[in-house]
Amino acid sequence: MNIQWYPGHMTRARRMMQDNIKLIDLVIELVDARLPLSSRNPDIDELARGKSRMILLNKADMADERVTAQWEDWFRQQGLYVLRIDSRKKSDVKNITPVIAQACSEKIERDRKRGIKNRPVRAMIAGIPNVGKSTLINTFAGRSSAKTGNKPGVTRGAQWIKAGKNVEMLDTPGLLWPRFDDPETGIRLAVSGSINDDILNISDLAIWLISYLKENYGSVIESRYNVSAGAERPEEILGDIALSRNCITKGGEPDPLRAARILIDDFRSARLGHISLEKPEKI
Repeated sequence: MNIQWYPGHMTRARRMMQDNIKLIDLVIELVDARLPLSSRNPDIDELARGKSRMILLNKADMADERVTAQWEDWFRQQGLYVLRIDSRKKSDVKNITPVIAQACSEKIERDRKRGIKNRPVRAMIAGIPNVGKSTLINTFAGRSSAKTGNKPGVTRGAQWIKAGKNVEMLDTPGLLWPRFDDPETGIRLAVSGSINDDILNISDLAIWLISYLKENYGSVIESRYNVSAGAERPEEILGDIALSRNCITKGGEPDPLRAARILIDDFRSARLGHISLEKPEKI
């Protein structure tokens, strides 16, 4: 599979971010805790050069906790502030404020010396599509200020949101980059839901996911679908899942496409359990 997706509005989004970056004190980059490296847009490093940086490992409640801890250490070693969160939980989002103050301590101190008091930190919320940026802002602000959705491409323009007394947040559209050099990056993004499903071969994605689960999460497939995943090929396992979930064609044959959609949806909704799609030790 060679998956590429870069619709025209992303070019406009990148230009908008470039135009606004001069107003920004801090760039807060949301990544998917299940695939933290694949869900990092390398263009953001260029856009945010010279700015304070924070990484939020969002959807941490869906990821493998042990692997997420490894990623936290890895990002800190890169000199970045990092925090794991579930952007829907107020208790998690409250933990962001002190980290923002820490990341922007030099800016806050400069303001104090100039006699500027209570000037809010301006933070740009950046990340790939469907990673939870608007949900984070809404939870932070305590109201539905930003549009949200469970598919990529909901936010199309910039929105300034006041998040408490000391922070103003700029919500930005989900931004991918023009080409994925590593095919596995595109596959992981597609499996997680950050690429429009309409351009994808869902059956191929399901076969990739079955192979990954067999290698890294042993009995997950057996326990969820009551099928044997021992020595069988991924294509055969997908057929068994179809039978287990009564995905049958009118001719009485297993329907692997319907089974593939069930499997991918089960992963995206964490019904398969806490699963991470990449580990820092593989870098």
